[in-house]
Amino acid sequence: MNPENESLLEFPCDFPIKVMGKSHPEFAETIVSVVRHFDSEVDPERIETRPSSGGTYTGLTVTVRATSRAQLDDIYRALTGHPMVKVVL
Repeated sequence: MNPENESLLEFPCDFPIKVMGKSHPEFAETIVSVVRHFDSEVDPERIETRPSSGGTYTGLTVTVRATSRAQLDDIYRALTGHPMVKVVL
């Protein structure tokens, strides 16, 4: 069975990815740079930013234009492997 057929998503689609990391002035810019390797049209203006209650962490929701499950997997791998990132959902 083809794993692509098992997906509940229909591609292409807009797909929100939540990223958390330590608060840093360049956190959002860095995350956009990582995602741009896989989605050159990601719009920094559409990124939602939420600081944690203590201000130690920042949560971002980045909406990508997903074209395949493999692309999403690549984005998740790149983000989870980045030193500024603590959690990717």
